[in-house]
Amino acid sequence: MDSQTVPSLGSYDYDLLVIGGGSGGLAVAKEAAARRKKVLILDLEAPTPRGTERELGGSSVNLDSVRKFLQQASLLGKAIKDSQKYGWRLKEEGNLNMQHSWSELVEAVQEQVKSRSLELKRELESCGVLYLNAAGEIVAPHTVQVTGINRIKRQLTAETLVIATGDRPQYLGVPGDRQYCITSEDLLSLPHPPGRTLVVGGSAEGLECAGFLSGLGQPVTVTPQPHILSGFDQKMAQKIENHMLVAGVDFLYHCSLTKVEQAGACCEDVLSVTTQQLSRGRRLRVTFVCKDGQTKQEDFDTVLLCVGRKACTGDIGLQCVGVQCSQDGRILVNERDQTSVDHIYAIGSVQHGRPHTTGLSVHSGTLLARRLYAGDSILCDYTNVPTVVLTPVEYAACGLSEEKANLTFGEASIEVYHSYYWPMEWTLPGRNKNSCYVKVICHIPDHERVVGLHAMGPNAGDILQGFVAAMKYGLTKRQLDATVGLHPGSAQVFTSLTQTQRMSEALMVRGNC
Repeated sequence: MDSQTVPSLGSYDYDLLVIGGGSGGLAVAKEAAARRKKVLILDLEAPTPRGTERELGGSSVNLDSVRKFLQQASLLGKAIKDSQKYGWRLKEEGNLNMQHSWSELVEAVQEQVKSRSLELKRELESCGVLYLNAAGEIVAPHTVQVTGINRIKRQLTAETLVIATGDRPQYLGVPGDRQYCITSEDLLSLPHPPGRTLVVGGSAEGLECAGFLSGLGQPVTVTPQPHILSGFDQKMAQKIENHMLVAGVDFLYHCSLTKVEQAGACCEDVLSVTTQQLSRGRRLRVTFVCKDGQTKQEDFDTVLLCVGRKACTGDIGLQCVGVQCSQDGRILVNERDQTSVDHIYAIGSVQHGRPHTTGLSVHSGTLLARRLYAGDSILCDYTNVPTVVLTPVEYAACGLSEEKANLTFGEASIEVYHSYYWPMEWTLPGRNKNSCYVKVICHIPDHERVVGLHAMGPNAGDILQGFVAAMKYGLTKRQLDATVGLHPGSAQVFTSLTQTQRMSEALMVRGNC
């Protein structure tokens, strides 16, 4: 390292400079400022390729809150129907066929997202963090070139750098994808309901979007590309897929999208298109290649790409100072969240090989700042990280999937306790009796220590949260059985599991004989 390029200790412009305004970056910045450190955050709120504006706060503000709002909008539609069984009647008889206003939902959600972003900026100001709506590029070990929205450049120095640039939705790289397709970031920029929608990708993001739109009355088709919920427990994924099929979501299997273009508008086509569709513009014609090699085409109003996310690390100068990255652009870090360059750290979804959740980013960012400036030594535990998928029947998980547990410990060393349950609030309307399900994965030799928890049902994430704390401290099946269940409530199902998958499979075999 050339000593002439590095200012002497104490001559830096900032103690800490954070590139990226995601939840992890905000957390480390605020915690460092609380320790009386001089902190700068750089986050260019650049629009998406489709022109959708982004707000400060990363996925926490721009994605997670939107996911929750859309899920609630969808669930309220079902609740209105259920309310009749609870004695509710609208004043006008027979007016329960209510219509959903897409524009009002979009306006309310966008206003809330902007409000939250402004609130975050006020929080940063109040705790002494300087925020600039600007891009940052590392041009020397402790030097960052700052480019503002006016394109004016200047250089600033910092003793410590943290990369928290997050990730963005990927495109497929096929003809027409950037011109005609949207991503989840663009969904609420549509001024009209999306109509017949093709969701490309069976990721959590894809299934969530498909569930939201179907719940709002939009016809939806999902093409998995290639699997449903890759990386999650596959038996749980199958149950989610089955529920969505019953709810009316179509799945197009074993087909790869190869081209998107505007559909031709011949006279016959125009006769079959509604006035609302004509006001939106022409439909999109999607070309698929199927597993058998045949080509097929279908028309949709909207094509939504949910085919994974790419780390935003390509243009921030990591190569200039030798920060090592994986082939997909995510940053290699050690157990201290430190990169291959001692004074540069990475937090959140830019890290390679780590879970990506907002809660984890906030937690790890706070711990990093305390290690840097408070003398703490506590490392972030990247195991047993809870996650939630906001599908129509919510799915939450913590720990290992059944497949990963079998691979790690051997199938003979794993016991899986499971049960279906029927939430009490669903019994009066008689809704979805066999849709909700839980399973607990235990490592037999270790006193049946719980290594995986999975729940599928209303508010599954909230149900799982308390059990996550117990898992962190070595929860066993015996301790789970000794826990008093809270009645009435769904979480108590975890405290009374007696049936194992081996028992269920044996009963099925016996029944088939």
